[in-house]
Amino acid sequence: MFEMPEKVTIREVGPRDGLQNEEENIATEDKIDWINLLSQSGLDYIEFSSFVHPKWIPQLKDAREVAEGITRTPGITYAALVPNRKGLENAIDTDVDEVSVFMSASETHNKKNINKTIEETYRVLEEVVTEAKAAGKTVRGYVSTVFGCPYEGKVAPSRVFEVSNRLFQMGIDELSLGDTIGVANPKQVDEFLKQMEENVPFSKVAMHFHNTSGMALANVLVSLERGITKFDAALGGLGGCPYADGASGNLATDDLVHMLEEMGIETGVNQEKLAEAATFIQSRISKELPSHQMQIRNRQGGRNDG
Repeated sequence: MFEMPEKVTIREVGPRDGLQNEEENIATEDKIDWINLLSQSGLDYIEFSSFVHPKWIPQLKDAREVAEGITRTPGITYAALVPNRKGLENAIDTDVDEVSVFMSASETHNKKNINKTIEETYRVLEEVVTEAKAAGKTVRGYVSTVFGCPYEGKVAPSRVFEVSNRLFQMGIDELSLGDTIGVANPKQVDEFLKQMEENVPFSKVAMHFHNTSGMALANVLVSLERGITKFDAALGGLGGCPYADGASGNLATDDLVHMLEEMGIETGVNQEKLAEAATFIQSRISKELPSHQMQIRNRQGGRNDG
């Protein structure tokens, strides 16, 4: 077997990427309590919300209240997504540790998701990144539709590298590459990362897999083999795919931690504390979480409805 890393870093994105696709609106107090539980699990990075206009993502309209209400544990990075300068102002005003900017490698998806061309998006994000860095914030860049677009199909790796390098030139500290619709397979990921290593600052790359086709953990294994040690995940596999009704959402944090720890790879995460946080948020939504770890718990003890 390949040489395994000793440690992997997990970026918990459930409170943002997980909840933004949920049909139900979770009460602000419940979000705060959930994030506080996540903070007790050993995770050192939590993306807690997004400072976007409520018209676009009503589920996250309480980003400011959440930012001001959570208990911030020393050593944990609390991050938020910002689409523009207005979002950045709110993020700075609530003293987030890190801001995330986002765009797509697909022109069509970028227009439908952000309502701007890729070139227009560069100009907006350049201002945001510059101002965020001036305010002393670290900046993370998301690139979506890396392995496939719901409108254009396969996306050329060269397009991904071009967008990624533009973001690095702006000054981002880390790049998250997203399999937005969950179509990537291990062979594709392996070939992509082999090329990526030659074209992009590889040590600053994190992978963001969705489990729509059930291949997220397999794609993680291939990424580990290629030297990737940072992964985005959402507790319980929270979140859906906006382009595939009923599809599974994000790579599940609890499944990822379980696999890595079983392989002897350190995550720093307490699985029992993680399960407590997962059980809590499951009790606040009208369905069972899809992760394997939560399915096991639900079968063993019945669903906990709080």
